[in-house]
Amino acid sequence: MLKKIPTENTLTGMYIHEFCAPWLSIPFWRKSFLVASPELCAEVRSCGIAELIIDTNKGIDEPADAPAPAAPPEASAAIAAAAAAVPAASEADHDIAPTSTAAEYDRAASVISRSKQAMTTMFHEARMGRLGNLEQTAELVDAVAGSVIRNPHAMIALSRLKTADDYTYMHSVAVCAMMIALARQLGMDEEEARLCGQAGLLHDIGKMAIEPEILNKPGRLTEQEYVRVQEHPRAGHAILQSADAIPPATLDVCLHHHEKFDGTGYPHGLKGDAISLYARMGAVCDVYDAITSNRPYKSGWCPAESLRRMSDWAKEGHFDPAVFGAFVKCVGIYPIGTLVKLTSGRLAVVIDINRSLLRPIVKTFFSSKAMTYVQPQVIDLSLLAGKEEIVSREDAHTWNLTDIDKYWHQA
Repeated sequence: MLKKIPTENTLTGMYIHEFCAPWLSIPFWRKSFLVASPELCAEVRSCGIAELIIDTNKGIDEPADAPAPAAPPEASAAIAAAAAAVPAASEADHDIAPTSTAAEYDRAASVISRSKQAMTTMFHEARMGRLGNLEQTAELVDAVAGSVIRNPHAMIALSRLKTADDYTYMHSVAVCAMMIALARQLGMDEEEARLCGQAGLLHDIGKMAIEPEILNKPGRLTEQEYVRVQEHPRAGHAILQSADAIPPATLDVCLHHHEKFDGTGYPHGLKGDAISLYARMGAVCDVYDAITSNRPYKSGWCPAESLRRMSDWAKEGHFDPAVFGAFVKCVGIYPIGTLVKLTSGRLAVVIDINRSLLRPIVKTFFSSKAMTYVQPQVIDLSLLAGKEEIVSREDAHTWNLTDIDKYWHQA
């Protein structure tokens, strides 16, 4: 039986069906779980959520003398019972009308922060062999999808700001967001886009079977260590097979996101259409986030430079050209955060994407002629064709600029 109780009445041995709060405010990655220890019980009691719903068929009930939650005097017993069985509102129920990139940053940042907590816990449980049922990743995917649907650029741009220490967990969130955006670009419906999101979220879970000292090694891997890292797709596939309710597409992306279109990838050396569309999408999203992110052994590349290199790799046969082309439309030829030089000689950072991928919205902040910072100015290059255009992509390090992220992140 489902029963609503005050969170402060939680006891070890209870089975929590769900919390009476939106997912983003819940400090646990699972919606439902057994309160298996006094330590976990203390965490639940102190989580800051007023009420939750327990399942007395799967765990213990409250003692008979436990204080009952106050009900409105006019509420009948039937109404109170019905209210106790109503699920908490999910992020998917919220308004997902399109918003501007700047307006979406705060909500996207909240989703990213909460997702990082959830992925850290989930990956730790995978490492300990306690993964269990992963159906509840749906709420995490819904939260990411909501942000991507409102505006895909905010979530994708912000997820690139991870640190080297965050990479293992935040990489999965970033790939989840990009998979959803790419699915929509390819014309997939909402249900299939969320399926792609879950596949992205769990694609690298096999990294939990690899020794941390190898994953976080600051120097070049030995041949033996590289072979060990290449085992993570098979390891992840095995981990997910041991869990409940994992869709075939998620298993496939986990196992095959390192396959290459020309057949030179691993673990099976699949080629062309023998690689599923989902796995071909996963390959592109995985590589883009990997090379734009700071890692223990290298700094991330500029987004536009990363796309240029990926374009070369696509020509060499690494990616499905059609999937890569759709991905470029998602992130832009000059993705948010790219440093460019304009006709006027000013340096600017891209702050948003236009329909014209060659003419994004930029914020100027530095004069390459005077070699000095100037008053920042937002310019929509699509309105200034023939007057002010991008003449080159620039490397921030060449100009000794170490703070360009603040110009787009605080745009």
